[in-house]
Amino acid sequence: MRLAEIFERVVGPDAPIRFTAYDGSTAGDPDSGTAVHVRTPVAVNYLAQSPNAVGLTRAYVSGHLDLEGDMYTALGTMAEFAFAEGVNLSLSDAAAIARSVGWVKFVNRVAPPPQEVTPSRLASMGWRHTRRRDAEAIHHHYDVSNRFYEMVLGESMTYTCAVFDGEDGRLDRVGADDGALESAQFRKYELVARKLGLAEGMRLLDVGCGWGGMVLHAAREHGVKATGVTLSKEQAEWASKRIAQEGLGDLAEVRHMDYRDVPDGTFDRISSIGLTEHVGAANLDPYFVSLYDKLVPGGRLLNHCITRPRNDLPRMNTKGVINRYVFPDGELEGAGEIQVAMNDAGFEIRHQENLREHYALTLRHWGANLEQHWDEAVAEVGEGTARVWRLYMAGCVLGFERDVVQLHQILGAKLDGTASGIPLRPQY
Repeated sequence: MRLAEIFERVVGPDAPIRFTAYDGSTAGDPDSGTAVHVRTPVAVNYLAQSPNAVGLTRAYVSGHLDLEGDMYTALGTMAEFAFAEGVNLSLSDAAAIARSVGWVKFVNRVAPPPQEVTPSRLASMGWRHTRRRDAEAIHHHYDVSNRFYEMVLGESMTYTCAVFDGEDGRLDRVGADDGALESAQFRKYELVARKLGLAEGMRLLDVGCGWGGMVLHAAREHGVKATGVTLSKEQAEWASKRIAQEGLGDLAEVRHMDYRDVPDGTFDRISSIGLTEHVGAANLDPYFVSLYDKLVPGGRLLNHCITRPRNDLPRMNTKGVINRYVFPDGELEGAGEIQVAMNDAGFEIRHQENLREHYALTLRHWGANLEQHWDEAVAEVGEGTARVWRLYMAGCVLGFERDVVQLHQILGAKLDGTASGIPLRPQY
């Protein structure tokens, strides 16, 4: 049985995908703009051993399989026609495929590409969410290369959901390099600033501060004395240089530090933008208690993070692509679960907002940036890592558009007695 026949038995003869393989066989729609090309027998090993998204990812990242055409369209088509209901085969078909592929493909294990963080590699770092393991997980994702992130994220160097208006959010502006993404990221920081009620002279703590975007915005736009902390050494170094370049050293500071090690002291406001995903459900309660304790009475916390659509969905999939290739140990809770943890820590919940569609747009812009800088990105981090990012960002666009994941901002206040300090009708 040639590979094209196997493809037709697994996916179906009418799938709108063009299929080609190293054995010369073809299948699917010859005029389709979406194409799968199996380049080497190693791809078959990967797919035989993991006939799912992980096997496909291993084959693609390692270069043994190519997905041609627009990645977003390719993944959308593959998801609907290949993975929507899993691989449904009769026993006779499965046996015929196994005989054709050869049992050696199933038993002769091929090592995953180096970009994959295997369970055994994670286990060698200790228990989940210990300081050492958290530091290594952050290093895996965020210390890829500052130059690479500059290509993908653009001028703002902001790796969190932007906030678009009707003009910046037009799809024809994706990839236009006309400032739409930078404008939307500024709008996001200003939205956080307004929800927090930032004012000159306040002290802000930004936990998981990335490359210092919120710290810089608070200092530059609002005269706030802002301190950011990150577990990524490369992020801290980049942010410190940017702070110096902008002459904001008297107001802004970014430290290479675990959020659990921030010295005792109180702040007027705290922002947590994209950190909760790395905290872990078991640590939510102590996390929010620690932030509550760092606020003055009348202070506010704005928590911004990726969430699940429902609280009863699994928080993580240790065998999934995202956990193995992108965010090791990443956990996503439902917005209600996060809100309860904030409430139980003492916060009065004042506002909640879902920015799901905004993150899909943000990811579209990042993906377009990567494509525009593809050759330079490959030269910087290698083709395997660049392929991980191409696949991951296109897949996440689909995830946010299809409500597989969401993005919530939740505002909590630490009451001063019974006073929240929040206006009756705030302008968010």
